[in-house]
Amino acid sequence: MTRATVLILGGTREGRDLAARLADPPHLPAPPAGGRASELRVVSSLAGRVRDPALPVGEVRIGGFGGADGLARWLRDERAAAVIDATHPFAQTISASAAAACARTGTPLLSLVREPWTAGPGDRWHEVDSLPDAAWLLPSLGRRVFLTTGRQGVAAFAPLHQWFLIRCVDPPAGPLPAASELILARGPYDAAAELKLMRRHEIDVLVTKNSGGALTAGKLAAARDLALPVVMVRRPPRPDVPRCHTVEDATRWALRHLRA
Repeated sequence: MTRATVLILGGTREGRDLAARLADPPHLPAPPAGGRASELRVVSSLAGRVRDPALPVGEVRIGGFGGADGLARWLRDERAAAVIDATHPFAQTISASAAAACARTGTPLLSLVREPWTAGPGDRWHEVDSLPDAAWLLPSLGRRVFLTTGRQGVAAFAPLHQWFLIRCVDPPAGPLPAASELILARGPYDAAAELKLMRRHEIDVLVTKNSGGALTAGKLAAARDLALPVVMVRRPPRPDVPRCHTVEDATRWALRHLRA
């Protein structure tokens, strides 16, 4: 029996769902005529930036590879059949490393990235390209800020004098704004609960990244109901590689390459 290794660069709900699908034996392709059956080895790689991550089923490795060179070496050593980049839409470094390593080793690569949010009727979005741009814009929009951009970017807002409600999974790295309250929580976040939270803290402006997906979209519905401005950080550019938006499409892509 041959053994095919698929590497999932994860850390997202989509990565976990994909690992569960590929680890299910009924999904394995039938061997070609005269060929040997395949056993699928699914390896999920997490960056290790979250203290207590939600772990996918199957084999898990935590920590970086050492850039594109280290990832290319891992792909060769493990004879990986395919790589699926299911990292966060803002994980620029690992996505760039994956594209370079897969090009170098000839390993098929797919980017599984959730659809971005789009503004609709009643939304008051102010789109910016970076966290420093968001911090520059904030003083003109409100005095009580709900900041949901993740722990690594909070320092960009430290010099500001507004009051901040900061929510992230782990404690932020770097300085915090002087007037702030920190909530450590992991989604999903219900829209009704978000509305209640924002009313209780008298929030008058929301700051977030365009991560997309339904798990954390409740804050956008709450901001719409309250007619609040939203500072939305646009996604950074991603490598030019094959891309899909659903776990189902990623599963079909992986099995198609295994059959090949």
